[in-house]
Amino acid sequence: MTLPVTALAAAICALLLIFLKFQVIGQRIRTGTMFGAGQDEKMKMVRGTHANLAENAPIALILMALLEMTSARHWTLTGLAALFLVARVAHIIGMYQHHSTGSVRFRQAGVMGTTIAIVAMALWVIYLFVTVNL
Repeated sequence: MTLPVTALAAAICALLLIFLKFQVIGQRIRTGTMFGAGQDEKMKMVRGTHANLAENAPIALILMALLEMTSARHWTLTGLAALFLVARVAHIIGMYQHHSTGSVRFRQAGVMGTTIAIVAMALWVIYLFVTVNL
């Protein structure tokens, strides 16, 4: 059994996490902050951006894998995976914009897209459980 949608989404999430990790490392070097965020607002932002992806990606990827293992509709799942990934990128852009200009539009879009994708996948898993197993 292969999980191509989940595999691609996981690979993209991994690359995003590595990118954000290097943003944190760079900010640590610039500020000399070894642990935590210190008093640097940008350090707080880059750490929060990395943490937010690390918090949301695992559950989304687990739900994707479960749906793919149940032979869920491929294009629907691909659409939800794409929504999740685009939302994660929007959130990253939005965090940087919010920090530099105060604009929250991309950040809000990222949060909404992420929430919609995860809720839709969770409800889909519940629906499959109820209709197949009860």
